[in-house]
Amino acid sequence: MKKVVQLYRNAFGGLSEPAWMLSLVMFINRSGAMVLPFLGLYLTEELGYSLQDTGIIIGIYGFGSICGALLGGWLTDKTGHFFVQFFSLTLGGLLYFVLLHLHQFEYLAAGVFILSLVNDSMRPANAASIATYARPENVTRAFSLNRMALNLGFSVGPAIGGLLAALSYNWLFIADGTTCIVAGIFFYLYFRRQQGHRPVQAQPHAGAGAVGSPYKDGVFILFIVLCCCFATVFFQLISTLPLYYRQVYKLPELHIGGLMALNGLIVFLLEMLVVYLLADRVKKSRLIAGGLLLLGLSFVLLNLVQHMAVLFVSMFLLSVAEILAMPFMATITTERSTAQNRGAYMGLYTIAYATAHILAPVLGTRLIASYGFATLWWAAAAMALVTAAVLYFVVQRLENARLQEPAAAPPALGKAVIS
Repeated sequence: MKKVVQLYRNAFGGLSEPAWMLSLVMFINRSGAMVLPFLGLYLTEELGYSLQDTGIIIGIYGFGSICGALLGGWLTDKTGHFFVQFFSLTLGGLLYFVLLHLHQFEYLAAGVFILSLVNDSMRPANAASIATYARPENVTRAFSLNRMALNLGFSVGPAIGGLLAALSYNWLFIADGTTCIVAGIFFYLYFRRQQGHRPVQAQPHAGAGAVGSPYKDGVFILFIVLCCCFATVFFQLISTLPLYYRQVYKLPELHIGGLMALNGLIVFLLEMLVVYLLADRVKKSRLIAGGLLLLGLSFVLLNLVQHMAVLFVSMFLLSVAEILAMPFMATITTERSTAQNRGAYMGLYTIAYATAHILAPVLGTRLIASYGFATLWWAAAAMALVTAAVLYFVVQRLENARLQEPAAAPPALGKAVIS
């Protein structure tokens, strides 16, 4: 037991105070994340929309995410990551109260788009913030700490959301909006006096990034496409899995929220430890590809066994897949950028997930409507397998390019230098 405790102490040791405060902000924000996990059920059961219309509205959320990622990345490089995060949190919180009163399809679609635009403009700014405030030797762990906070919040949010949804779906919007505003206020009070959140002026030999713009970085764009494929499969977690639990297993909202909260709890308990133990021992290409394979297996199991127990096993495998893939994907993006173009790189990385927010619900619900859940799970597994194979070689190439960079080039502030 002492060895386990010591492992956890080592895994969390050496992280800067701002990194911890960023994670606390994200925990406050994510602990109220109740609308998106239950959006499909809200649209179908509370407002009476069809599966196809539900998929379109959730897909519009993803389109807003893409625009938000572009806007957030551009604003981060122009104005710094502080103001982008502050306004995203506070304005996004207020928009939840507006969305609560929108029921007509056109207004609801517009409201969802604006909400996701504002919410996801924060993502590239937050990622740039993490890279800035982290010590160079533990950038991956700083990202994992942030993700740990997100997932701890996600283990709280859907669980409470299941209780609130059983009373009224209106409470989901109220709780989500309130926690966003509280997180924004806390963020402002702590980070308003911090150094390093203003835009960095371009300097010659400022870092060892690949090129000035991520949109001219061909290998990185291929990496982003593959990240999008991964996220399209992974986001079945929030787009179609709740519908599967409801329609196939007839689970109530409380049990659905509990299953989804299990994902956040597993990641919270294991990610920092896994990253600490494996980051310097196993190549990123193997970790990420292994995560994709486990992700595919988690969906295959749903077709092979029809029992309540398999839902827990599948969720565990999906959570481990997330642990093995996501923190290292973020680190690769950080290592590929410099302080001057980090917002743009992180914005493009965020776009991969934003695009998946469109593809996952639209493709998922259409496959379900036409062929059923079983076909969707086989298709998700096949996509995960192919993506794993291609990502293995692409990540190897990115890592080899990084290792061949001139050692004399000094890293920019927050630049990852992880071997």
